[in-house]
Amino acid sequence: MNRLEADARHPVRFTLNGKAVEAEAEPRTLLSDFLRQQLGATGTHVGCEHGVCGACTIVVDDMLTRACLTLAVQVDGCDIRTVEGIAPSPDRLSALQRAFRRNHALQCGFCTAGILMSLDHYLSRHPAPTEEEIRELLSGHLCRCTGYTPIIRAALEAARLATSSEETSDA
Repeated sequence: MNRLEADARHPVRFTLNGKAVEAEAEPRTLLSDFLRQQLGATGTHVGCEHGVCGACTIVVDDMLTRACLTLAVQVDGCDIRTVEGIAPSPDRLSALQRAFRRNHALQCGFCTAGILMSLDHYLSRHPAPTEEEIRELLSGHLCRCTGYTPIIRAALEAARLATSSEETSDA
């Protein structure tokens, strides 16, 4: 492959939070950069750029994925969810997001999008997690501000509310 081929832009089409999107990307463009710069999905944060911090976590074809380790051209034809797709509507937070707010589970907010994506994905498959399971899940995320306790409390509250019908409607 010569330099011109490496710099050529390729169409990338996929579903982003339920909507079909299309843009062009160079073969070396990271998905995290593509989402943020080409599509304006700035909720996906870039921290370490090595897949360690978890800030860029999204869901690709129902699998948790580090967007900083994925090339944009790899997701052609995929279904992608970012933190912008967690809320049921633009004017209403999800139960998990509301639990985060009630429990003060974020401070600077940099890690929050990735943590929310991992928790949302996990809780949809494991509706009654233990504190130990939540801690294990969070071991793949670095948060320098909250100390994890409020995040764990919020995750357990969201799970409890989802399995009971006591969910409040404080949007």
